Amino acid sequence: MAQKKNRMTKKVSLLLGLQWGDEGKGKIVDVLTQQHDIIARFQGGPNAGHTLVFGGQKHVLHTIPSGIFHDKVINIVGNGVVIDPVIFKKELDNLSKHHIDFTNKLRISRKAHLILPTHRLLDAASETAKGKAKIGSTLKGIGPAYMDKTGRNGLRVGDLERKNWKEKYAALTQKHLKMLSHYEVQLDFDLHELETDFFEGVQVLKQIPFVDGVSFIQDAMRTNKTILAEGAQGSLLDIDFGTYPFVTSSTTTAAGACTGLGVAPNQIGEVYGIMKAYTTRVGSGPFPTELFDEDGKKIAKIGNEFGATTGRPRRCGWLDLVALKYAVQINGVTQLAMMKSDVLSGFDTIKACTSYTYKGEKTTDFPYSIDDADIQVNYTEFKGWQEDITSLSQAEEIPDALRDYIHFIENFVGVPITIVSVGPDRKQTIRLYK
Repeated sequence: MAQKKNRMTKKVSLLLGLQWGDEGKGKIVDVLTQQHDIIARFQGGPNAGHTLVFGGQKHVLHTIPSGIFHDKVINIVGNGVVIDPVIFKKELDNLSKHHIDFTNKLRISRKAHLILPTHRLLDAASETAKGKAKIGSTLKGIGPAYMDKTGRNGLRVGDLERKNWKEKYAALTQKHLKMLSHYEVQLDFDLHELETDFFEGVQVLKQIPFVDGVSFIQDAMRTNKTILAEGAQGSLLDIDFGTYPFVTSSTTTAAGACTGLGVAPNQIGEVYGIMKAYTTRVGSGPFPTELFDEDGKKIAKIGNEFGATTGRPRRCGWLDLVALKYAVQINGVTQLAMMKSDVLSGFDTIKACTSYTYKGEKTTDFPYSIDDADIQVNYTEFKGWQEDITSLSQAEEIPDALRDYIHFIENFVGVPITIVSVGPDRKQTIRLYK
């Protein structure tokens, strides 16, 4: 007997970072939004800082998806995201001058979890207590919020629709205060002041339509809506596959789109992997290709390498192709976007890590540990390009040296680079392989 064929639905496109975050995801989401009906953020929290530049203005988003500036596009904050109502309110306030109709353009999954004021206090106490062993948290309360989620104690957006939500909030807050009392670190805080801001933020949050995220996404696919799932942070910060314990608290890889939106693996189509032409990292943790010389300082200065969320200076280094290939593999990347190619203009020589010597043996596999004691980096050198490429708009205009660098990366990781960014503005984007 012939089996019935499943009804065809539009597949979800996925965009995520392949390094330690800060790759430039916001810009590429903004560029790709023109091809999509829905932008869906699937994990992370306000520790994200997605920067968009257009019309001579810079915009930084933390929780709101990066398609918010486009007409006729719906933006949804998925269940895998943790939301701080205080920061969410500030984001909306900052966007008010653009006269965006948030009630029509923005949706929030009822299953997304909330960050409480005491989550931020726990984050600060935990990080301070670690001393020199701190992981470099953004102190936004992300980790403690995800701990309550997995510990089955969390407060969710949907709870705000219940009459007893303040009782649940009070019980969880009291639990947190008891936990804080066990730290030797003494924090100076005014809980009443923190709660005043929190409750104001909740009232603003409640003005945005709450939805059952799974039904919303699945219905959109069945009606042939095009969806772009937007990730935060980067693959090397993934709780399972990143440089543990110097990682974030969520699943930043492609698997996170499944758990963070209610999308099945076979419903994912294109996977856009975002990378810089070099590598950066914010905060603590191993970084094999980190530069401590004039080249590193030059990259940081030209690239304006400061965290969009924290303002902290980013550590800079040459491109790590071993780590990049690993990230491509675990995400099933189908297309690459290479960001900040213009920053490397003017270097006589450019380097890329093409293998490690791990515990005395050469390897192109990403090992269990990349601590300095275990790893030596082996580089391949490339001729640099001197041209200012920030005004280029066509693939044919790309300098030969940059083209050679692109082809080497493609061959190494086995995935084409289809987008090359030559500046921060959305117009400074070159499409390859049209």
